[in-house]
This record gives sequence, structure tokens and C-alpha cells, in this order.
Amino acid sequence: MFQSKSFDIVRRAALSAAFVTLFSACATIEKPVSVADTIAKTPSLSTLNGLIVSAGLTSALQGTGPFTVFAPNNDAFKTVKPAVMDDLAKNPAKLKDLLTYHVVPTKALAKDVKNSTVKALNGDPLALSKAGDFVTVENAAVLQADVIATNGVIHIVDAVMTPIKK
Repeated sequence: MFQSKSFDIVRRAALSAAFVTLFSACATIEKPVSVADTIAKTPSLSTLNGLIVSAGLTSALQGTGPFTVFAPNNDAFKTVKPAVMDDLAKNPAKLKDLLTYHVVPTKALAKDVKNSTVKALNGDPLALSKAGDFVTVENAAVLQADVIATNGVIHIVDAVMTPIKK
């Protein structure tokens, strides 16, 4: 009888520990956030995030959307000539045009992409292509697709796309 009570106490303690672990894990699950906030918390998009902040686009990308952002990763920005980056830093209108060229005002998951042309937020056309599961936009390949946010989706790409000169 003593062993049975002892076993029962150990069993209850183990179950309690399991419930505490389960519920504490649930408490740490991150809530979905906007495309702007998702970009800000993604280390490989820190350069893009800094440019979004500089251009004053954070609040727009926290808006209701929906948005699809073709987000160049840090390595993509390393291929841009320093003189071009300096020019963008000195010219907020050019920077905003470049960044909004990477945004489409709709939510497009990779599975929904068709070979087509869509209009970017800056008004310029963007060529989308898909072969099997491989998606490209203009000269950029999607490296990581379907990063879901509350107001859209982000596709991490390997190149910075250049808008049409106006």
C-alpha cells in the first residue's frame, strides 16, 4: 500500500511537470506579426530592415495590406555597388522607389505564383516565373518562400531588383 501511494505521488508529479512544460512552451510560441515586424526580426534581412526604416516605410508595411514582399537578403545587398548604396542613402525618393519595387499589394504564396507580370507598389511591372517549385521575380530567385505575416507574405530573394528608370 505504501508503494502504491508513493508511485501515485511520483506519477502526479510527473504529470504536473509535463503540463507545466507543455503550457510554458505554448506561452513562448510567437504570435504572427506584420511583414515589417517579421523583416525586422529576421537576421538575414537586417540590411533591408535598415533601409525600410530609413525610407519611412515601416508603418506602411505594418498596415492592413495584404502585401507580398520580395525581400533581398543581406548577401544580395553586398552585391550592390557602394556608390549606388550611397546614392540611395542621399536620395530618399530613389530609396523608396527601389524598396516599393520589391512589394506587391496582394498576398501571393509560392504555390499561387504563375508566369505573369504583376504591378509593384511603385507602379512598375514585375515579371514572375515559376518552374516546378522554383520561383523567380525579375532577376531574383526565391531562396525561402512563404514567410507568413499577419498582413501578407515574404519571399526571401537573392538579388536586389532595380526599378524602371523614370
